[in-house]
Amino acid sequence: MQDYQADNWKAFLANNGLKSFDDWWQREADWFEEPNYRRGGWSGVSRLELRATDGSTRVVFLKRQENHVAKTLLHPLRGVPTFVREMHNILRLKEAGVAALEPVYFAVRTINGAQRAVLVTESLDGFTPLDEISTGELEHSARRQLIKAVATLVRRLHAKNLQHNCLYPKHIFVKQTGAGFEARLIDLEKTKRRLFERTAMVRDLDSLNRHTHNWSSADRLFFLHSYLHSESLTSAVRNLWSQLLERRKKRYKAREDKNH
Repeated sequence: MQDYQADNWKAFLANNGLKSFDDWWQREADWFEEPNYRRGGWSGVSRLELRATDGSTRVVFLKRQENHVAKTLLHPLRGVPTFVREMHNILRLKEAGVAALEPVYFAVRTINGAQRAVLVTESLDGFTPLDEISTGELEHSARRQLIKAVATLVRRLHAKNLQHNCLYPKHIFVKQTGAGFEARLIDLEKTKRRLFERTAMVRDLDSLNRHTHNWSSADRLFFLHSYLHSESLTSAVRNLWSQLLERRKKRYKAREDKNH
């Protein structure tokens, strides 16, 4: 995969001494997320505050990894850095018009036999993970605006036959604006294209439904109405609601059977 650097960041990064892969790799920074040692290597995240010439700051997340690979059909033995897949999906969603992380820089190098990768994204300042927001504490109108923003984002993803594949509330970031709420997706490493929209829809909505612990039944039903662009309890809403409930029951039953 080719190197990437966002055009609107080039001058700014150059002023901060970040012109090359080596500049990013050797940059001293505390760990925001301690390195995760698995897949035969490691992968960690740092948070950087970079200063502009006027004294203002811009924040990015610097992700670095070495020999942290995933095996693929094209690379069954050596594998490829997991950031390759994540960056591919970031660009894929960007092209599809699905709000997600904003890429700043990406590159891969093989140095002394080790596969190193750098992925830099712009900080989602002002955004909050969905799992940290209790909808019950919001006013009715704000709660509806929040859920509708999430439903619109997820629907746009699925309309492109894309499945997030790990659609938990912690991977949906939201921010309140004057017009309501804005929502974005993160953690895109496992995102994949599906042949049928329905396949992507059911898997992702099942994951979201099982993990939105702060949502009431009314919240969940409103989400489906918003997702399907329906203001009434149509057969499409009823069928999807029933399908999600059935999947949830089967999971709980399988868990209980395993415990017994």
